[in-house]
Amino acid sequence: MSHFIQTIFDLLSNLGYLGIALGLMVEVIPSEIVLAYGGYLVSIGKISFAGAVVAGTIGGVIAQWFLYWIGKYGGRPFLDKYGKYLLIKPSHIDVAQNWFSKYGSGVIFTARFIPVVRHAISIPAGIAKMSFSKFSFYTVLAIIPWSILFLYLGMKLGSKWDQINNVAKPYVTPAIIIAIILALIYFIIKWRNSKRKR
Repeated sequence: MSHFIQTIFDLLSNLGYLGIALGLMVEVIPSEIVLAYGGYLVSIGKISFAGAVVAGTIGGVIAQWFLYWIGKYGGRPFLDKYGKYLLIKPSHIDVAQNWFSKYGSGVIFTARFIPVVRHAISIPAGIAKMSFSKFSFYTVLAIIPWSILFLYLGMKLGSKWDQINNVAKPYVTPAIIIAIILALIYFIIKWRNSKRKR
């Protein structure tokens, strides 16, 4: 682990719950790694699991609010110019926009479990000026189980929390499948309702 990353984790450790929230808000390090480290802090008794879930949810949601507002008030031109500083490539935005256009607002939940689009999906929601309350609802709904999963795995790994990417693979795939199934159910209900209105 690089000295820079270790310095960040030392800071997160000293700040406790606030450190987890800030780590997810800034997103310099992937959320699953920050949460796994939070799970490690739970395992050594520095913070509680429930408190870590709350901190992880708050930090994760605020990070997505930030991207939503950038999309809403800055638009695509701003993101094409400055997106690289947010570690978001134009290709990521393209994929996210296609998903959002094709599947609608419900994809805000599903996409949280899919690599590449899970962070960028907030941007087209902002560009489309999706209802902020609905956006927040779907985001919270997805971030809570995501936080619980990686905090739990980090807690079980203990001092080996940095191996989270290898350990999480058998859990992430089922999570993606479940998210897709839930999304299909949502789209079917939405289609039936629109059909009835017609």
